[in-house]
Amino acid sequence: MQPPALTSLVLAFDSSAHAPAPPAAQPMNIGVLTFHRCINYGSYWQARLLAEALRNMGHRAVLLDHHSHRVNMAEWRCALQPVLPTPVSGADRKLYAHKTRKFLASIASLPLSRPFVLENPQDMEAFDTVVVGSDEVWNLSHPWYGRCPLFFGERIRTRRLVAYAASFGNYPAEQGLPQQWASMLHKFHSVSVRDANSRALLGKALGHAPELVLDPCLQFAPPASGDRPRKSGQAPRHVAVYGHNFSDWFVVRMREWARKRNMRLVSIGYRNDWADTQWLTAGPEDFARFMADADAVATNFFHGCVFALRNRKPFLCENSAYRAIKIRDLLFALGAQHHLADAGTPASHCDAVLSEPLAPSVEARIAALRASSAGFLHQALREESDAPARERAHA
Repeated sequence: MQPPALTSLVLAFDSSAHAPAPPAAQPMNIGVLTFHRCINYGSYWQARLLAEALRNMGHRAVLLDHHSHRVNMAEWRCALQPVLPTPVSGADRKLYAHKTRKFLASIASLPLSRPFVLENPQDMEAFDTVVVGSDEVWNLSHPWYGRCPLFFGERIRTRRLVAYAASFGNYPAEQGLPQQWASMLHKFHSVSVRDANSRALLGKALGHAPELVLDPCLQFAPPASGDRPRKSGQAPRHVAVYGHNFSDWFVVRMREWARKRNMRLVSIGYRNDWADTQWLTAGPEDFARFMADADAVATNFFHGCVFALRNRKPFLCENSAYRAIKIRDLLFALGAQHHLADAGTPASHCDAVLSEPLAPSVEARIAALRASSAGFLHQALREESDAPARERAHA
């Protein structure tokens, strides 16, 4: 029997879709500043879901449509050979190009601001509030967005800056935040982050630890569609393989587990030759549907974990060097660290987490963080909307 505190949280999770929304704030013009042009499923969905959530709250929200030739070239080069250092064949480049075109079409359909140049944003529109995040917007080590002052609030035309689920990515707290960047973040009126590493960095730099909130893909996602009973004639059972360059031990464990259960391993978005099927051309909408319909998830990506949790799927995650910090922080924050495995993890443990439903304690923790994350965002926006109109002039 569950303890009363846990039971109440589980009930809150189950009834969250029917809970009354907080009173609507005065509608505002809101810009969302994030990496919305990345050819990356997680980046696309967190940008879209955050903008949609703000619009559903009654605000006029758009994504700040920044452009950069330098960033585009780097992004598209990566999109055409995303599994480096593993070589990419000419045939696969054509498939990745098809995937990229799907992304560009999906991005073009998002609610976008007037375009402006990332490095020289004088043509940016003015907004009542700009929400920076989610994604690794403050990652000083990001290969092409790193150390971009715009994401730290510089030259943004707004009266109020809010950070929602911002992250420093793989930039470790042990290195500390140089004063140049810390001083910029003092201009933010409300700050929240999505991982403990970013919280520790800002705790030292700002003198107080910001609130921890959920990634938009977990915070704003609708109820899972993957729990519905499988009907006759539907596709065979499959495991979603999301990531690339997995370790040999992980490949062996997944192949053995899937073979025993007559399940197909389907690699989405990236080639993994050890999987039974490759789906390299999947667009963002394809990805969301596929992850919802999977029976289990094998991943070494942060958003592989997020979409498994979002859809209440069993999953196994291998850490990867670039994503180790954010994956670890997410799973520990949710009490789901038993889904993280390494070469020393017993096969029986891997089998268990791939075969059993998510623990009620994990769902309860998600519910609790959804409530506090919603509270943070509503309060951050209400503080602005409650200000006298004469004070809300654009910068």
